[in-house]
Amino acid sequence: MLTIMIAVDGSEQSLHAVRHGIWLVAQGLPARVLLGHVQKSASLTELATIGPAGTADASLRAGMDLLTPAIGLLRDAGVTHDVDVRMGDVYPTLLDIAETHEAALILIGATNEGTLSRIFLGSIGNDLVRHSRVPVTIVKAPEEPEADEEGDSAQD
Repeated sequence: MLTIMIAVDGSEQSLHAVRHGIWLVAQGLPARVLLGHVQKSASLTELATIGPAGTADASLRAGMDLLTPAIGLLRDAGVTHDVDVRMGDVYPTLLDIAETHEAALILIGATNEGTLSRIFLGSIGNDLVRHSRVPVTIVKAPEEPEADEEGDSAQD
């Protein structure tokens, strides 16, 4: 059975990727879903205040909280899934999660970043596409139906 890793960060964009993974399975793709989440490493201030063990525990709990909506979608759809939450630098850790679980595909939600944001901040999706050994699908949000002049949906 194939493994589809879905990078989830708690955003609506990542839930679009989860819905796409559910759709793939519903279309007959024999796959299980792996939700991958990465919490950024603690800052020096956090380490000094809480300590390394407390910071790691808090980060992992926060990561699991962010996955709750995605887990709910998968459960409601009856899709077999696993979860892997880690701490570290986001894109290399996501790649490590995918490799550890032998994922055949990575799904990630498209961000709403503009070109300047991608240039200065970098893009996890772009980094995954460039460095992954397996295909990466960047899932765009579904398009909103166009409204006519009276504000009604064009599909009414």
